[in-house]
Amino acid sequence: MLYRSNQWRQSLKQFPNRVNDIMSGNGETIFNLILSGEIPSHKIYEDDSVFAFLDINPISRGHTLVIPKENSPTMDSLSEDAASSLGQVLPKICKAIMKITGAKDYNIIQNNGENAGQTVPHLHFHIIPKYPNSTHSFVWRPKPIDHSDAGELSKAILEELELARP
Repeated sequence: MLYRSNQWRQSLKQFPNRVNDIMSGNGETIFNLILSGEIPSHKIYEDDSVFAFLDINPISRGHTLVIPKENSPTMDSLSEDAASSLGQVLPKICKAIMKITGAKDYNIIQNNGENAGQTVPHLHFHIIPKYPNSTHSFVWRPKPIDHSDAGELSKAILEELELARP
């Protein structure tokens, strides 16, 4: 269930007249309400296609969410124009956050779908500054590749991408 975390529930309690709209799954998300100005945010960047603001439940100081204004739940459903706009501004936003916070390192996290950890069904990137005393970690345990499967998989994906070319 999206918005399952206690942090989101607490955040949404501030806007009781909109909680049912958000929780109903009708396509409106907390990010739509932030974009429309119905819910306040600490904006750090905005242009015609992209909006960035400080996360209301930050993992570290400067934790920022970067969202397309296009209403798209996942990366694979995002238009090429919106994707291009995000790609152009993400480095600029990262540089500004690092300069102002003094952090030297950072994570960019982007989840697609609830099983991947996405809690708001609107595409978003987390920029999370990492400080010497930070305790957050995004470590996974890789396994050796199966080269037989990888050969078949890479060939199939390559063919799919070639079919999708204009």
